[in-house]
Amino acid sequence: MKVILLQEIKGQGGEGDVVDVKRGYAVNYLFPQKLAIQANPGNLKQLELRKHNIAKRETERLDSADKIQAALADRVFVIAARVGEEGQLFGSVTTQQIADKLSEELGLEIDRKKIDLHTPIKTAGEHSVTASVYRDIKAVFTVNVVSDVELANEEAAEADAEAAEAEAEVALANAEDAEAGEAQELAAEAAVAEAEDADLVEAELAEE
Repeated sequence: MKVILLQEIKGQGGEGDVVDVKRGYAVNYLFPQKLAIQANPGNLKQLELRKHNIAKRETERLDSADKIQAALADRVFVIAARVGEEGQLFGSVTTQQIADKLSEELGLEIDRKKIDLHTPIKTAGEHSVTASVYRDIKAVFTVNVVSDVELANEEAAEADAEAAEAEAEVALANAEDAEAGEAQELAAEAAVAEAEDADLVEAELAEE
């Protein structure tokens, strides 16, 4: 049965594509989900009228996919997990956790079903992950699984270091303010002394 796809369907095609599918698949899934319509003469005529807009949207989707691919390429995303002996995890890292991490760090909304782990992530360390961004465009990146305890300790140490640096900056600023105040005081004293010397000279000249 020939249908017109209304959006991308993995393994079938993209918006506006006319494809041949099994009748049961079309009637029971594609049509109820509004993913496709029947490729009858009326719908095919409408498709011809909409081709320009479909092509424009497809170009926009491809541009967006290229940007997402570039944003993910060679990136390393750190995920904390409970790690036991010899780096074994208590459980595993899921595609939903990775999707959430991408959303948190980059604001990218990628369906967890489009994330391929290759093999289940059940050990600490770096793991290569592939995300199907759009059609044949895929992005390969790395997930680095670390101990949640170690990560918490590292973050605490970084926070302490930042606090110490901030305190040092405040102390330095206070010292600079004190030096500036002392310099102003000395300048004022010098001005007063100079004025007094000038008055004294005027008095001596007046006596003469």
